[in-house]
Amino acid sequence: MSSENVQTKWGQFISLIIVFFFWGFVGSANDILIPVFKKVFTLSQVQSQLVAWAFYAAYFVGSIIFFLISLKSDVLQKFGYKKTLSAGLLLSAVGSFLFVPAATMESFPFFLTALFTVGLGFSIQQIVANPLAIKMGSPTTGAHRLTLAGGVNSFGTTIGAILLGIALFGMGDNKKTTLSLEDIKLPFIILGLAFIIVAVFMNFSKIEDPAKADEEEAIIEHKHAKFSILDYPQLYLGMLAIFIYVGTEVTIISNLPALLHTNEFGNILEDAIAPFIALYWGSLMIGRWNGGVNVFNTSNLVNIALKFIVPALGFGVIIGANIFAAHDVSSFYIYPIWILLFIAVSFAGGKNAGKTLMLFGVFGLLMMVAGLVWPNPEIAKFFFISGGLFLSIMWPSIFDLAIAGLGKNTGKASSFLIMMILGGGVVPLLQGKICDLDLTNPNGIFGITYTHFSYIVPLLGFAYLAFYGFYCPKILKKQGVSHVVSEGGGH
Repeated sequence: MSSENVQTKWGQFISLIIVFFFWGFVGSANDILIPVFKKVFTLSQVQSQLVAWAFYAAYFVGSIIFFLISLKSDVLQKFGYKKTLSAGLLLSAVGSFLFVPAATMESFPFFLTALFTVGLGFSIQQIVANPLAIKMGSPTTGAHRLTLAGGVNSFGTTIGAILLGIALFGMGDNKKTTLSLEDIKLPFIILGLAFIIVAVFMNFSKIEDPAKADEEEAIIEHKHAKFSILDYPQLYLGMLAIFIYVGTEVTIISNLPALLHTNEFGNILEDAIAPFIALYWGSLMIGRWNGGVNVFNTSNLVNIALKFIVPALGFGVIIGANIFAAHDVSSFYIYPIWILLFIAVSFAGGKNAGKTLMLFGVFGLLMMVAGLVWPNPEIAKFFFISGGLFLSIMWPSIFDLAIAGLGKNTGKASSFLIMMILGGGVVPLLQGKICDLDLTNPNGIFGITYTHFSYIVPLLGFAYLAFYGFYCPKILKKQGVSHVVSEGGGH
């Protein structure tokens, strides 16, 4: 490949990961808004989780609409990846601008409508961007490219929590503990304008459209007259895995402010939550940056060195951003212990998608167990936060396994997988319901509060994800699809 083509490919990929950054930024914004809305609108914990519900339910609704339209004429084949992606960005811009009348009217349902609209746009973007990242280059490094893009997504969530915290509460001596809904307007106006700028940029960019390649690939791989989910166990089990993965990722952090607000965990108030949110999303960033190293063609020695250097840089970004925002992060300096454990597990998983997913599921489960039983809350909270490290590589591993061998039906399969992002709205509600038991049962259960005990929910999530990582490669082997098992994955 000529140097000009390589530059073009990287230019296209950089354009794409800007979109991943936006997803992350808005995702962490939700985690700041949940405790804020809970206080301003006097909501219960389960009611406050409607913020996550509105946002992630939109993925489900948007994906169903996308699939139904594609039954007549495949959207990606007809309009192309680029135009479809731009349309999704514009729809998210509309949702961002809706925050202005929602704040003026001081209406919680209106805020949920605005978030739902942003989520609808994101559903379109996700359906396009995930398979596009995988197809934008060599198939053997497809999941690693998706991991690298996910690292940019997590960078957005890491600094998004801090920047929105500064925008809403200020910093240093000017920091305030009360919030006016008027303060929400400007950040989302800026976000809406950014969506429009990127949409225009994407529409006029030189991103190559792989839709024709999909059609040619289907001649080789497509064996069924009609597409049926039931023909592909890797897909329907993968759909459940995506549902549980996103639910687990969101529920850990969505309910963390409630956990830290308990007397058991130090009664940390809303204005001091941002550093912990940044550390959680930063943990996903560290993991994805670490996995993204595999995209680059380096020697084994350099690769091993980068596996330690890149996480250290990621942790430095988290600490530096928090220090910039004048947050006390002295308690965070113990966290590299969990990062080193993560690095060790990533080496054990290698480049095998199934094995990596299984190992990270098992260790995520162990972190949740430790967080539930550890006697010192100052340490226990870091076990829960470290769930972000072990979730970090799961999306590309699940996605890569779930679409293996689907050929022409990759677009349809992708829409089904994106539907399952609904888990990010459902699972936090379940955990929030357990948290609210503290209102009627202040003595808790097993010597801890129900809010603390509620982390049994992500524990069960990690258990299924470990099972999928173990079982799916066996399915693919029976089907004769082996390249994903031996070359795919990414950590």
